[in-house]
Amino acid sequence: MKIVVLDGYTLNNGDLDWGPLKALGTCIIHQRTGADQIIERARDAEIILTNKVPISAETISALPHLRYIGVLATGVNIIDLDAAKERDIIVTNAPGYSSDSVAQLVFALLLEMVQQVGHHAWMVKKGAWVNCEDFSFRDRPLTELAGKTIGIVGYGEIGRRVATIARAFGMQVLAQTAHPEKYQKEQGITFVDVERLFTDSDVISLNCPLTAETNHLVNTARLARVKQGALLINTGRGQLVDEAAVAQALEDGYLGGYATDVLSTEPPRADNPLLSASNCIITPHIAWATMEARARLLDMVVGNIEAFLAGEPRNRVV
Repeated sequence: MKIVVLDGYTLNNGDLDWGPLKALGTCIIHQRTGADQIIERARDAEIILTNKVPISAETISALPHLRYIGVLATGVNIIDLDAAKERDIIVTNAPGYSSDSVAQLVFALLLEMVQQVGHHAWMVKKGAWVNCEDFSFRDRPLTELAGKTIGIVGYGEIGRRVATIARAFGMQVLAQTAHPEKYQKEQGITFVDVERLFTDSDVISLNCPLTAETNHLVNTARLARVKQGALLINTGRGQLVDEAAVAQALEDGYLGGYATDVLSTEPPRADNPLLSASNCIITPHIAWATMEARARLLDMVVGNIEAFLAGEPRNRVV
């Protein structure tokens, strides 16, 4: 069994053990793979593993030995699923491995916006507190979360964890999901449609998948509905927002802040309007990347392949 990992570096840059994966067969691990290298590197593979390297219909048709595609992530939008299904190629993903880590970053971003920890720590090092006449120095407003309303778009595993943390902070929780009836027994959550969520929330957290319906979910028209000074957090996908519209809302001072771990193109282009926007925090797609989450991911990937080899595939998408 030949296994080819196309882009292993982001999962394991040397701090995890590839041993359990290598024990499953002949395993070749590439740190990164360019679009023009995919077919050559995967030509004889029966199993390919990819995080962000796209597997198109053209690529699938050029790999006659391919039986299995494992996605080293939860989202599978990089795979041509129809082409895989036509060839009876099994596609699996890794759901839920980073839910706690992503929810943690949601609040790291939110707390940075409302408490301004990084900014004030930087001002102290610049000497602002040393030269202050008062015992307490601050040059930006600080905001208490208790009593504020957070709107969570998408109520899967991550959204539910965000809700739990929000309630611990004393926040009111609104949530939007396609199937609110599944969560009728949950206490302290009010399920609303997306329009009311954007209108009534002080903080909006995007935790939904990217689909045709959610592409540019946040746009000029929807931003016009939010409260003056509302805060927007995106740990889902960059394409959930119209980045130019968000940048303009920030510059106009209508949107109070935008904190995102994802952009529409990654790495970003130098001309991305968010890079120079006011009140905008951008982290480089790190929500999923805690040591603990990556270790769970690798374990899940190995388990998925073991189940496939046993004839009982799990976490199957196709």
